[in-house]
Amino acid sequence: MPLRSPVAVLAAALLPALVMCISTGSARSADFTDAAGRRVVLPVEIRRILPAEPNAEVLVFVLAPDKLVGLSRLPGRSALLPRAARLPVLGWRPRSLPASMAETARQLHPDLIIDAGPVTPDRAAFADQVTQLSGIPYILVDDSFARMPTVLRSTGAMLGDNDRAIDLALFAEHAIAGLRGRLLIRPANARPHIYYGRGPDGLTTVLPGSPAGEAIDEAGAINVVSALGRGAEMAISRDQLLGWDPEIIIAEERSFYNALQRSPAWRRLSAVRNKRVYLEPNNPFGWIEGPSGVNRLIGLYWLSMLFYPDATQEDLRATTCEFYDKFYELKLTNEQLEAMVRPAGARPPQAQRPVDAPLVGLGAAPPSTLPSGTPGAPKVDPPAPGAAQANNATATCAIPSGPSPYLSPTETIPGAAPPDGLPPTTAPGVPPAGRRGRPGLGPQ
Repeated sequence: MPLRSPVAVLAAALLPALVMCISTGSARSADFTDAAGRRVVLPVEIRRILPAEPNAEVLVFVLAPDKLVGLSRLPGRSALLPRAARLPVLGWRPRSLPASMAETARQLHPDLIIDAGPVTPDRAAFADQVTQLSGIPYILVDDSFARMPTVLRSTGAMLGDNDRAIDLALFAEHAIAGLRGRLLIRPANARPHIYYGRGPDGLTTVLPGSPAGEAIDEAGAINVVSALGRGAEMAISRDQLLGWDPEIIIAEERSFYNALQRSPAWRRLSAVRNKRVYLEPNNPFGWIEGPSGVNRLIGLYWLSMLFYPDATQEDLRATTCEFYDKFYELKLTNEQLEAMVRPAGARPPQAQRPVDAPLVGLGAAPPSTLPSGTPGAPKVDPPAPGAAQANNATATCAIPSGPSPYLSPTETIPGAAPPDGLPPTTAPGVPPAGRRGRPGLGPQ
């Protein structure tokens, strides 16, 4: 039986990590303290991983896709994830019955089972039962926004790719800390009131504190359904939505998005009149949920752009290109990029700020008013990546290089240590030149 103690629980809350190595003959195994405080003996080498639910599928796909033994579902995603399309489709509903998961595990022969999401006593008990029935170690990780950078680091180190784990964790820190920094200077009464509509008719929604609602909470908006409770999803009526009259509406499915724009029944809504209706990108994974895992990091940049356009410096297209390349190892074409970001509210490509153009706003110097060619005037930057390639739908979208376009030179990540090898003159939290957040490497 797994051991639990207050010390183990505290250690798990601070950092899930390898805590002890033990030797048995010539083989070596390791104890891992997971997010529930369970001490799990890991195998000598982890080559095959069974994800216990969709959050874990994305986590493993991002960190070690070659180790995945199967996926629970892949509707319409094989075009962007050809590697995943070749994997077996798992025949059990995640966490339905311990016996069904244990039987699947015995058939697929994984070295480890990973379960990601909110940590509860029921989930810990479920993991214990699966291990008892299958003999396969089963760990729980907490992939909430607050824990996401740590989970990427510790899980990546456990799976044997520490450099990649650090790179992805730095991206997560930039996304989370950058948005929180903006919210600190904004009064609560200035935050937008939003509604997130799920399903074809948009009349199912998520309450604050639920896994799907966490992205809205993290982005600093006021969820108009918050008076209905916390921690679940709920069906509402059309009259309720009309009465709340949110400033912004985000549709999970295109049918609701189209209805908001075309149906006379919704014309009374302020969001419809002011053209603040947006479609959540969901390919290959959702930006708010679907699932509620590390795929939501790109959603923080997107929601920040929607909620606080006056303070947001990111070029959503460049950020999306980088995220898909860095996390999914996917080179999006401009056509694929536009299909995602245009219904999501991104401005036309010609209106985008060039990646290396001076920032205006938070911590940035105002643009120069000197005419081009005047001594001391900055050189004119080339067109933004989206604008330069907008007419070539099959071209690969542009990934930013050089200094980070997401942080100004004076902005830092609270609590983030500088990567190894940074010169002493570099401000903590500001990545070196080259691909953003990749420590110790020069330009790519």
